[in-house]
Amino acid sequence: MRTSTTCHDAGGSQRPGRSAPAGDGSFRELYEQHHGPLLRYVSRQLRGDQQRAEDFVQETLLRAWLSSADQPPDWSPSRAWLFRVAHNLVVDWARREQARPEYHQELLESHAEPVDPIGQAVHRRFLVHALSRLSLPHREVLFYVYVLGWTGPDAAHALSIPPGTVKSRTHHAIRELRRRHPEDARVAA
Repeated sequence: MRTSTTCHDAGGSQRPGRSAPAGDGSFRELYEQHHGPLLRYVSRQLRGDQQRAEDFVQETLLRAWLSSADQPPDWSPSRAWLFRVAHNLVVDWARREQARPEYHQELLESHAEPVDPIGQAVHRRFLVHALSRLSLPHREVLFYVYVLGWTGPDAAHALSIPPGTVKSRTHHAIRELRRRHPEDARVAA
């Protein structure tokens, strides 16, 4: 919520037709008078993140200084106005951060499985060979349940067979794969 309608947009750029603020002496005075209290206030809001707090204080003071161009010559922003601007900056930043999930590259890399195209090709070849030796009804059930990830009732509906038949065919197909390939039973399970 903005308390002044004359405040600049988030980028701090001047709107066309606006005059620049008078000299930097007024900015230095504004800085010396309000920097300390603003920094303490924003640091508490950010739970001690000093660097970010300093950035928000500088942005707040810059906005106050730029707003002074549209005000009477003796105008000076109140501390309450400055605290509100700083508060709004922190809230806007926090909302943006919540909307943007943070990814930790190290965590993603440590849990990523290494890509082994040759191993994948060998594994795929084994599965195709093993499945080709099963009957068509057994292959169909395994395809729906394991490849597509469908539930038993969904596979039963798609194949127009009772759910109990899906369970039975799945059980017998897996048993047959294990019997024919005992060394690779973990792949078929």
